Amino acid sequence: MATDTHAAEAASAPGMPQLDFSNWGNQIFWLLVTLVVIYFVLSRIALPRIAAVLAERQGTITNDIATAEELKAKAVEAEEAYNKALADARAEAQRIVAETKAEIQADLDAATAKADADIAAKAAESEKAIADIRAGAVESIQAVAADTANEIVAALGGKADAKAVEAAVTERMKG
Repeated sequence: MATDTHAAEAASAPGMPQLDFSNWGNQIFWLLVTLVVIYFVLSRIALPRIAAVLAERQGTITNDIATAEELKAKAVEAEEAYNKALADARAEAQRIVAETKAEIQADLDAATAKADADIAAKAAESEKAIADIRAGAVESIQAVAADTANEIVAALGGKADAKAVEAAVTERMKG
């Protein structure tokens, strides 16, 4: 029977208390009280702290952006200085290369002139030596030719005239 009583009480109950119209006035009052308390807690405590954090973050971001812009400007200046220094260094290097080329060319020209002079002097000496050798060879050939002609004439049984042989050899040597 106890179960029948519980079943009867459950059937006579109006249902969920939130949906019972007799309690709505009380529920609306506590809802308004709770919303007001939440509003005051949020507006007096939570939102000012959040606003302070947001303001601090905004200030930090603004400072970081300003610092980044300053560093960017310094980087641009440093890059310009680097490019100028690089251009100056290239110009200086080209100047040094040009001076060195000029010095090397001057040294090369001097060495070439000296070598040409030495070669010309040695060539002149060689030509003189060759001319002396040719003159000696011509004289030797004339003497050998004269001796050979005298020997041939003597071998054939004649007597050679030295002046005639000398004249014939000289005539033949001229061409």
